[in-house]
Amino acid sequence: MDKIRKALDLARLERQQQANDDTPRALKTRGFAPPKPEAPGTITYTFTRVVPRMPEHLESQRVVSPGAPGAASAGFRMLRTQVLQRMIAQNWRTLAILSPSPGEGRTTIAVNLAVHIANDQDHTVLLVDMDLRRPGVAAAFGFAPERGVEDVLAGHVDVRDCLYHPDGFDRLVVLPARQPVSHSSEILAGARCRELVKELRERYEKRIVIFDLPPVLTTDDALAFAQHVECGLMVAVEGRTRREDLARSIELLRATPIVGTMLNRAVSVADTR
Repeated sequence: MDKIRKALDLARLERQQQANDDTPRALKTRGFAPPKPEAPGTITYTFTRVVPRMPEHLESQRVVSPGAPGAASAGFRMLRTQVLQRMIAQNWRTLAILSPSPGEGRTTIAVNLAVHIANDQDHTVLLVDMDLRRPGVAAAFGFAPERGVEDVLAGHVDVRDCLYHPDGFDRLVVLPARQPVSHSSEILAGARCRELVKELRERYEKRIVIFDLPPVLTTDDALAFAQHVECGLMVAVEGRTRREDLARSIELLRATPIVGTMLNRAVSVADTR
C-alpha cells in the first residue's frame, strides 16, 4: 500500500512540474532555458556574457541610470510607463525604435528605454541592434562583440552565443550587431529574420524585445523589418526633425502601430502622444 501511495505521489509531482514549466518544447530541444531566479529581481545568466560596467563611458554615451536624480531619468521612467501601458493593453512584446533621419538620437533612446523598462520588476528586456548598416548598441555600452545578430541570421551561431548582459542593469540582455553587412534590407525582410523575431518574442512571457532600427527615410531597412514587430516608437528632435519627414515616416509605416512619439532634446525629455 505504501509503495502504491508513493508511486501516486511521484506521478502527481511530475504532473505539477510539467504544468508549471512554460518553456516552449522547441526551445528546450535546442538547449535554450530561461535563467533561474535566485531571489525576486535577481537573475543568474548561464550562457550570457557579462559586460563590465564603465560609468564614465556610459555617461559619455548619455546612458541614464534609472536611479539617477534629475529630469532625464524621470522623463525616461515616464516614457517607460506610457509605452508599457500601451503595449500591455494589446499584449504586444516587440517594439521597434524608429526615426525619420540620422542623428536624431534613436539608439540613445533605445538604450535608455531598455534600461528603464528592465528596471521594472515585472519585466525583462532584450535589446536587439537591427541597424545592420551602422550598429551602435554595443558601442553605447562599451564592448566589442565577437559575434552578433548578423551571425545568427546567417545561421552560423545560436542566439545564446551572442547575448551580453551589461553589468549593473538587472534584467537587461543585449543582442548586438557586430559589423555592417551588405544587402541588409533583404536580410531584414527575409524569413529567417521573421523566425528570429518570433523566437525571441515567445521565449519568455514577460520579456519586452526592443529593436533599434536604421532611419526610415534613408534606406528601406526599417520598412522591410517593421512587418515583423507589433509596434513602434518614433523619435524626433525638437527644432531639427521636419514635420513633413515625420509625417512621411509614419505614412510609410502605416501598417505598424505607433505607440507614441519621443521628442528628443526638448525641455521635457519625453513627449508621447
